[in-house]
Amino acid sequence: MPRGDLFPEIGPFETGYLPLTSGHVMYWEQVGNPRGQAALFLHGGPGAGAGAVHRRFFDPGYWRTVIFDQRGAGRSRPLGSLVRNTTPDLVEDIERLRQHLGIERWLLFGGSWGSTLALAYTQAHPERVSACVLRGVFLGRPQEVEWFLRGLAHIFPDAHANFAGFLPEAERGNLLEAYLARLTDPDPAIHLPAARAWSIYEGSCSTLLPSPETVASFSQDRTALGLARIEAYYFAHGLFLPPGGLLGGMSRIGRIPAEIVQGRYDMVCPACTAFELAAAWPAARLTIIPDAGHSALEPGIRRALISAVERLRTAR
Repeated sequence: MPRGDLFPEIGPFETGYLPLTSGHVMYWEQVGNPRGQAALFLHGGPGAGAGAVHRRFFDPGYWRTVIFDQRGAGRSRPLGSLVRNTTPDLVEDIERLRQHLGIERWLLFGGSWGSTLALAYTQAHPERVSACVLRGVFLGRPQEVEWFLRGLAHIFPDAHANFAGFLPEAERGNLLEAYLARLTDPDPAIHLPAARAWSIYEGSCSTLLPSPETVASFSQDRTALGLARIEAYYFAHGLFLPPGGLLGGMSRIGRIPAEIVQGRYDMVCPACTAFELAAAWPAARLTIIPDAGHSALEPGIRRALISAVERLRTAR
C-alpha cells in the first residue's frame, strides 16, 4: 500500500567500487531486499552525488535498490574529474553496473539531471528498463540552460544577483564561460569559492519556500565542487545529448510505463518541460504537485514519488 512519507533510515547490504574507463572509479551500493525487484536511483546535477536519504524512497522489504555516484561525483573517484565525462559515458557506466550486479531489468528513478540520464539510458537500452519514475524533468535543451543561467532572475532576483555578482562586472556578459574558467582552475582558492557560489544559487532556487537546510547542504565543499564543475562543463557542451534531443528518441520507449512527478512552482526545471515529455510518452502519467518547487524532499513531492514507485511494483 502507498505510504505517506519516506521509509525509515536504512544502511546498504552491499557496497563496492567499480573501475570504469579513463581512471574513473564508481561508488555503488545496494539497499533493501537482495532478492527484490531491482530499482536504480539516479542523482541530479550532473555532479551532485547521492545521499543516504535517497535510500528512503523505496520499500526495503520489496525493492532491491541500487544507488551510485556518477563520474566525478560524490564518493566516486576522482572527485570533479571531467576526463571522459559525458552523457554517453554515464550511460555506458550504468550498463556496466547492471551487468556487474547481474540484473536483467530495473526501474529507473531520477529527478532533475537524473531524469535526463534516465531518459538517455532508457532510449539506449529500452529492453533493460521495466519502468521510470521521473521528477523535476530536465531535457537539457538550450532554452532550459539559459533559463537556469538568466531566466531565474525573474523569480529569484536576489539569488541571481549574488550568483552574477560573484564575478567581476566585466565578465557577467557570459556567466557560464566565466564560471567554467574558475571552476576548472586547479587552484582550490579559485575553484572552491566559485563552486560554492554556483551551488548556493541552485540550492536557493530549489524549494517553494526558503530552506536554510537545503542551501547549507548545497554549500558544502565536496557537494559544491562536484555539482558546479561538472554541471557547468555539461552545460557548456549541450549536455552531450544527440542533435535531435531526448524528445526525438521517444518513439523507442513510448510503451514503457512511466510516472512523472512535477512541482507546479519548480523554478529550476519549470513544469512546461514535464508537460511536453508527458505529451510525447503514451504510457506516462503526469502528476502536478500544487504546493511544491524543485526539491525531491518537499512534502508533496516525496509523497507522490513514493506512491509512484508503489504503483509500479508490478512493472517487470
